[in-house]
Amino acid sequence: MFGTLYGSEGTSTDALVDVAAEFSPRYEVTGPRDVTLDLSGLMRLFGSAHVIASELQRTAAARQLCIRVAIAGTTTAARVLAHGAPYDVTVIEAGGETNALAPLPLALLAHVIDQNGPNEPNQLNTFRKWGLRTLGDVAALPADGLAARVGQAGMQWQRLARGEDLRPLRPAVPQERFEQSLDLEWPIDGLEPLSFVLGRLMDPLAAHLDRRGRGAAVLHLQLHLITRAIHERALQLPAPIKDARALRTLALLDLESHPPAAAIDRVVVAVDPTPARVLQFSLLTRPLPSPEQVSTLTARLSALMGEGRCGSPAAVDTWQPGVFAMKPFHPADGGFGFGDQRTLRSLSPDPRSPPVALRRFRIPIPVRVRVEQGRPLRVVIDRRGFAGGSVTRCAGPWRTAGNWWTEGTWDRDEWDVTLSDGATYRVFRDRGTDAWFLEGAVD
Repeated sequence: MFGTLYGSEGTSTDALVDVAAEFSPRYEVTGPRDVTLDLSGLMRLFGSAHVIASELQRTAAARQLCIRVAIAGTTTAARVLAHGAPYDVTVIEAGGETNALAPLPLALLAHVIDQNGPNEPNQLNTFRKWGLRTLGDVAALPADGLAARVGQAGMQWQRLARGEDLRPLRPAVPQERFEQSLDLEWPIDGLEPLSFVLGRLMDPLAAHLDRRGRGAAVLHLQLHLITRAIHERALQLPAPIKDARALRTLALLDLESHPPAAAIDRVVVAVDPTPARVLQFSLLTRPLPSPEQVSTLTARLSALMGEGRCGSPAAVDTWQPGVFAMKPFHPADGGFGFGDQRTLRSLSPDPRSPPVALRRFRIPIPVRVRVEQGRPLRVVIDRRGFAGGSVTRCAGPWRTAGNWWTEGTWDRDEWDVTLSDGATYRVFRDRGTDAWFLEGAVD
């Protein structure tokens, strides 16, 4: 048996769901103001379908709700009767759905159509043109003739008119929470005792994730302090993780940088689940580190260097030399190297010459440059590993300037020079201080 609760104008679906959930865990929201529930097994508890309908009405009235209740052997019949029956409570014994629906108007079928129902919305107009006015008229049509004229969709409309179900009830699945909590007998202060508590919570949480084939996308940590304050932290994980040891380590490393202000008497750990990753490694290439190893390493480096100082560099839309932005590290992004490698300006107009790359020095090296007629003639480098020498070929200058309105201003002339030892460098002159620097070398 199935029952449908149909609320009056202004009744919220959540209120109807709360009433249905008190009677059966198997319910489905079947419309804007109606909820259908499975009543199988409730007969032994309440005695009869009439008693169940009365109890549903009484529970709804206690919550200031005005509803109509229909109980039938199919979900389709229960929904149609809830919308179109002349009484607030309608109970139809199993097998009597077709006769009970026969006198109802044909327009009620529009209330029971869903994405799995007939896909011909104009079929009702066709039935009306044929002179059909009630559900019984449609149910009495010969099946062969109806299929020949309107096809399979017409047959589905006839089944609905007879009160037959086109699909089974799809019960709503309650949202599963991935959360663990522990009330402490005595307050704890410090990361060492907290690590044992986190380990006790992370093990069942990771087992729950593993059973459901999920991984943690975001790790939430709530520490209830003895001062009645709550110390909350949320860790965005770079990849789905379900390893208990890795989750505990990440939480401890974050708390090392953001410690709570007082002793802790309650710990709550929760995660936002996401489908776990399935990795297929190649037999010909070396596998990348696991997400747990990468996340733990980046967390340790962030705790050591500070937030925002560990990750992968990304190019910035600016002409300012050496500027980059930091983004979270992820091996799939190819973030193992320094990202700002620009092609050296060609010293030869020959387009067939192979492209070369400039290896920038993160801190430019001060050099001495002799200039005649505005062109560098000799470069002296007081740094081990760089010989220096006279300039055999040069290209430039390229003048760049900007950010004069902030502290990050720059104004300089750049040259690409080839020295007598065959090495090619990029040097620039700071126009503000008239100092020369070695910015990079061609590998």
